[in-house]
Amino acid sequence: MSNVDFSKITEGIYHVIETEEKILTGLQNDTITLKRNKQNRTIKQILGHLIDSASNNHQRMVRLQYSKDLLFFPDYRQDNDLWIALQDYQNEDWNNLIQLWKFFNLHIIQVIKSVDQAKLDSYWCDFEGTKVTLQDMIEGYLSHLHLHIHEIHELMNA
Repeated sequence: MSNVDFSKITEGIYHVIETEEKILTGLQNDTITLKRNKQNRTIKQILGHLIDSASNNHQRMVRLQYSKDLLFFPDYRQDNDLWIALQDYQNEDWNNLIQLWKFFNLHIIQVIKSVDQAKLDSYWCDFEGTKVTLQDMIEGYLSHLHLHIHEIHELMNA
């Protein structure tokens, strides 16, 4: 079995962090708190969702490397808005949110670089019973990040 090269993913995540941190830091309060996307989320709430994504994926990436049992993680997709509301991202300090997002994603890069290649086929089942492998999660992480960064840019430019 040959090793899977995740360097394009880790470099992509790093590039997003380096580019977006500067942009996010420069946004005005009205921009991050008033403009809303089609899901009725502000930029602060979208960034909060990206923190939730990093948090949930971190747990999955680590646990899938050592668990001997089939894992069923709570799937927060159906509760995204509840997660956002319960953590009150709308009233969180903006700079703290940016830094939490940044450093959580820097740690995700470390986790991906250190992943046990022999465990890439380990999987968990989502709330619909779909099997999601560790490799699938890693390979999908950057596109999910891009999706929501694109939403932020749409709101910035609206």
